[in-house]
Amino acid sequence: MTTTQPRIRPAGGTEPEPGRGGRGLAARVNLGRVLAPVPSEFLLIASTALLLTVFGLVMVLSATSATATADGEAPWDAAVKQMVFAAIGVPLMFIASRLPVSFWKRIAWPALIFGVAFQLLVFTPLGNASDGNRNWIVIAGFQAQPSEFLKLGLALWVAFVLFRKRTLLTKWQHVFIPLVPVAGLAIATVLAGHDLGTAMVLVLLVLGALYFSGVKLRIFVLPAILAAAAVAVLAVTSPDRMRRFMSFLNPNCLDDYYNDCYQPLHGIWGLANGGIFGLGLGNSREKYDWLPAIANDYIFAVVGEELGLIGCAVVLTLFALYAVGAFHVIRKTDDPFVRIAAGGITVWVVGQALINIGVVLRVFPVLGVPLPFMSQGGTSLLSVLVASGVLLAFTRTLPDAVARRQASIDAAAARRRRAAPRPAPR
Repeated sequence: MTTTQPRIRPAGGTEPEPGRGGRGLAARVNLGRVLAPVPSEFLLIASTALLLTVFGLVMVLSATSATATADGEAPWDAAVKQMVFAAIGVPLMFIASRLPVSFWKRIAWPALIFGVAFQLLVFTPLGNASDGNRNWIVIAGFQAQPSEFLKLGLALWVAFVLFRKRTLLTKWQHVFIPLVPVAGLAIATVLAGHDLGTAMVLVLLVLGALYFSGVKLRIFVLPAILAAAAVAVLAVTSPDRMRRFMSFLNPNCLDDYYNDCYQPLHGIWGLANGGIFGLGLGNSREKYDWLPAIANDYIFAVVGEELGLIGCAVVLTLFALYAVGAFHVIRKTDDPFVRIAAGGITVWVVGQALINIGVVLRVFPVLGVPLPFMSQGGTSLLSVLVASGVLLAFTRTLPDAVARRQASIDAAAARRRRAAPRPAPR
């Protein structure tokens, strides 16, 4: 005579459907992974990127409201357009943060090819020139700057190539090929549009990736010298660039007020008018069509004029915290690809911010590069937000983050085991 053991029902009195018990457990485990605590580097990079983006939206609204009203437009038109790109870029940043490192390795070549092909569109009928630079395209009434996306594609590609050749980087031949020819061709597509400022940022990105790849100093110095020599030649052979450079060296810029010194002088005057506490949000005087490119390359001058030294210090602090979070990723990671890619992205974003602020302070000549997260320009904002998402994805691979995630999953499994009903005694 056979006896049948009674089936144990779970708490709640409902019996699971056949074949679905394992699936429910997997769903609970996956949910535990989603809700696992994120590392402090994730919070630092994400919070500073969001704060800088919001700060930029406010300053774009303030900088463009006066001229928009004078032109018969709504004072918030430019800010609304920027807000649309922010509404697209912020979700993309968090989507990118969920993608594994293997994904970013796989798309390194396609990202570079897409970036170069997109940049070449500026030389088609879609291209648009402004102030001597041909670095924009116009599609369906929307203007985009393809070189902004080329920065991210180049950062991923350089990191992937150096990662694949990490055991051969002691020989200069393996460092230079294919890195220097391919990166040089990509940067040449930007130089062909006469955008020296963006090309300099791309060069800094490549040099930063080389530095964090751990190549020997003697191998690293040669590309740096070649890059500096190329920039010098391009500056000397261009009358427009030489004119701007000589005005930068002019100790008495007032003599050339109505020419090349007009914009730098008004940028400095805007900062000086702000003092320590500023004139108040929305009270800029330079925005009344005195300062050219006030919402783009010179947005930092509006920050200084309206919010004073305190506002400028807040912006610099946010960029410093962003850099701290990124450098923690570089220092803690065990993956060479993560270290090199994070290094290139950090040098790009933070280096470009320092160049932009240096131009406003007249530490550098006018180069025409935007302030990341804050300057008006949808493609610039999208590119730095997605690049920040790549950094956030890298933070999830740090040894401490993986250990914390596993501990959270183990703790959730232990809680489920304790909450499971025990079989009745026989």
